[in-house]
Amino acid sequence: MVIATISPPVSSIMRPPPDPSQCSGTHDVPTLVLSLGLCTGLVISYLPQHIRIIRAGTSEGFSPWFLLLGATSSASGMLNILIVQWPLFRCCRILSSGRCFESLLGFYQVTLQWLLFTIILILYLYYYPAHLKYQRTLPFSTSQNGYGTTGSNGESPEPGESNIVQENVNGVSKAVKARLSTTPEWRLAVTLGIVVALHLGLLLLLSLALLLVLPPTSPPHPLLQYLATFLGVSALILSVLQYAPQMYKTYRAKLVGALSLGTMAIQVPGSVLFVLSLVFRPGTDWTSWLVYAVTGVMQGALLVICIIWKRRQRRLGIDDFGLPIPGGPSGETSALLPPEEDD
Repeated sequence: MVIATISPPVSSIMRPPPDPSQCSGTHDVPTLVLSLGLCTGLVISYLPQHIRIIRAGTSEGFSPWFLLLGATSSASGMLNILIVQWPLFRCCRILSSGRCFESLLGFYQVTLQWLLFTIILILYLYYYPAHLKYQRTLPFSTSQNGYGTTGSNGESPEPGESNIVQENVNGVSKAVKARLSTTPEWRLAVTLGIVVALHLGLLLLLSLALLLVLPPTSPPHPLLQYLATFLGVSALILSVLQYAPQMYKTYRAKLVGALSLGTMAIQVPGSVLFVLSLVFRPGTDWTSWLVYAVTGVMQGALLVICIIWKRRQRRLGIDDFGLPIPGGPSGETSALLPPEEDD
């Protein structure tokens, strides 16, 4: 006799079924419309930044620390919502598909925000400018400037290329073979990208393991409460620190670079609506929305700096990367800048 074994369905992992009294089937039309509008607005707000990097073919101007802190902050916020709203996931076993979707819109919003920001990090690494990625280096014994000096011909080196550089050694011009190596800035960017991936992977595995192993209780198990608070507070701290390196880099460079003013102009007022939608969303607390309130304020400050430098660029006749341009400003930012009066 053959005995057939049937694997349990995925939904059995979350046994026992939730109590129907703990699951709200209320249909809140205003909150639904607001959440759907915010999800649409998120996509619209991030598209100018994605498109700008792709069209420019460079991500110059971004701070890798800004992207690291932003990616880890948004990932922590997403995992915080996952833990806090886990009972709503369990309620989807007894709710209709439409009510389940509506109840989880808060999680979808935060996840979408994490995804769109992570795309910026990916584009940053993919379009990292070649002239900042590689450098020509000379042996220490022949270079007066020491190991690590770059070639003087002003051309962007190509990977795998060897070069013959004329070097002045003891007053005599001598041909010296230089080699290409990656710059410390590019190695830092790659390292930070790996840190972002490890941060997401480890915390996601830990969160899912605890959610699936620990018994579902109300209030949640203390370990889940501690983890949710840790994720929420760490997301807040990272978001507070996130814009500091980008503001510093942009302020020092006095150039807008690859930053999109259009994205920031949409997101700064949109962050107010985003926070309000999370405040009134069931199953969330201050650890879930405060991070986005702080981010909105910091992003507004960065927008002001960029507008100031944009006006300076127009006055000097240079583009966002410091190169001279024949005419005035053009592109997405011209509509944001009022015409200047002649002195």
